[in-house]
Amino acid sequence: MAHSLSAKKRQRQNEKRRAINRQRRSQLRTAMRSFKDAVAEGDLEKAETAYRSYSKRVDQVAAKGTVHRNAAARRKARAQKRLNLLKAGGK
Repeated sequence: MAHSLSAKKRQRQNEKRRAINRQRRSQLRTAMRSFKDAVAEGDLEKAETAYRSYSKRVDQVAAKGTVHRNAAARRKARAQKRLNLLKAGGK
C-alpha cells in the first residue's frame, strides 16, 4: 500500500493507464477478429477493408506505446500475408 503522496499519485496514474491500455488492446483484438472473419468467409473486399482498419488501429496503438512498434509491424505483416494468400486464391 502506498503511503507517500507521490506513491499514491503514481498508483492512480498506473490504474488509469492500465484501463486505457486494456481498452486499446481490446479494440485491437476486435479489429483482428473482424479481419479473420472476413478472410474466413473469403470475401476479398470485406477483408481488404478490415485489413486497412486493423492496420490503422495497430499503428495508433503502437504510437501510444501500448504495443511495441516491432510487435505492431509483425502483426501487420502476418495480417498482410493472410490477405495476400486470399488474393492468390488460397485460404
